[in-house]
Order: sequence, then structure tokens, then C-alpha cells
Amino acid sequence: MNNANIEAYWLQYLATLPEQERNITYVAERFGDSPELADELAALIVKGVKTATCSCLWQWESENEQLPTPGEIAVVLDGAGQPKCIIETTEVTVRNFDDIDEEFAAAEGEGDRSLAYWRDAHWQFFGRALPKIGKEPALDTPLVCERFRVIYSS
Repeated sequence: MNNANIEAYWLQYLATLPEQERNITYVAERFGDSPELADELAALIVKGVKTATCSCLWQWESENEQLPTPGEIAVVLDGAGQPKCIIETTEVTVRNFDDIDEEFAAAEGEGDRSLAYWRDAHWQFFGRALPKIGKEPALDTPLVCERFRVIYSS
């Protein structure tokens, strides 16, 4: 990750805001678990196709991290750690894997945007990620479901 590039990108964004709104913080994050997937997902976000994402609640708990909240700002990074856009979280809910519906799957924007594709791709993803924290995916795996909107892209 090139922190200087991320900071420069952030400053470009802040320059678009009125001065009284510039006192905000951000996180920089890469979506997915590989550089290739991060590139693919970042491109979908920039295009406005991907407006939602999910992660496993158990991962947040294992890292003793606070769950995201509406209003949080993130710089989205590609696989090489370069900033691609800035998003704002608009909604956060916790739902079980088997409670994800067609609408949320489509908002995730991946593959053919169907629930069947979502289930297959995410089962594989959680099958790779969860064993690292001593867990296995199950139909009742609790997921942190986030919706977001792009607020800056250059």
C-alpha cells in the first residue's frame, strides 16, 4: 500500500468539500482476499454496480474490531493498494448467510448478480477465510451486511 498516494487522494477529495466539512476521518481498505479480486471489486464499485458488501461477524469479533456504522468513509483500494474511489457506508445489518435475498445479492454486483452466484462465490470465500479463525461456514453464519455509495471518484 502506498500511503502517500492514499493521503494525496484523500486530500483531493477534501478539497471538493466546504471547509467546515473537512474534519472527517477515513479508513483505506481493499475488498476481497486477493489482488485480482480487489481489482475486480474496486472496478465494480467505481462503475456503481457494486453497492453492497458483506463480511463475517466472527472475523470482526476475532479481531476485536468495532462493526462499521452508517456515515463511515472508506478509500477503496485496488489490488496494488492504489485508491480507486471513496465510499460512504449507508446501512449496516447483521443477517445469517441463508437469509441473504436476491436484492442484496444483486446489490453486491458480482457475477450475474443472482442469489445462486452470490451463495456459491461467498461460500467459497468464507470457506477460505473462516478456517483462519478456527471456524467453518454454515447456513447460519452471521454476516455483517453493508450498503454504501460512492462519494468521490477521479
